[in-house]
Amino acid sequence: MDLFNPVTDKATNYLPQDGEVNYYGKLLSKEKADFYLHVLLETILWKNDEAIIFGKKIVTKRKVAWYGEKPYAYTYSNATKYALPWTEELVSLKTLIEQETGETFNSCLLNLYHNGEEGMTWHSDGETDLKKDGAIASFSMGAARKFAFKHKQTKAKVELTLEHGSLLVMKGTTQSHWLHSLPPTKRIKLPRINLTFRTIVE
Repeated sequence: MDLFNPVTDKATNYLPQDGEVNYYGKLLSKEKADFYLHVLLETILWKNDEAIIFGKKIVTKRKVAWYGEKPYAYTYSNATKYALPWTEELVSLKTLIEQETGETFNSCLLNLYHNGEEGMTWHSDGETDLKKDGAIASFSMGAARKFAFKHKQTKAKVELTLEHGSLLVMKGTTQSHWLHSLPPTKRIKLPRINLTFRTIVE
């Protein structure tokens, strides 16, 4: 029995075609999710994200961090990051998510959104560094935020609300056929941390 999320069916695929997205709901009690949110805010080596767009360097308000089993190189938006070694808390969350999903992960890209005005535009995680069609587990803490998917051809849209302490998993051909985004909103004043556990191909 799931005390935190009695009505969420993790077997449900939220995409109507061309991919698989499962929402597991809350994996942690509010107290545990609050604990991890506080620890990660204080201990992760956050940095403003950088991207090279049309030859121009863009620095985001959103902050990121890249951790993994090895100092993996990960390149997106024409910028390369090298993974820092796992922290104790990241290993604990990775283990929990691997047990829940049956998947394995060797790296994690973390995002820190200070408030609702910081978001993420439409994109897909299809970088060649990543295992093709591999699962990406997105674990959310802090402010509940809307998360949206848009099909690359049909433009069909799917939206979910990602709650404090909850898990969403994207797998199969999702990245090939769908874009996803975190729409900004002025209504939310609290921070959100998102951990995206991934598999880098060695």
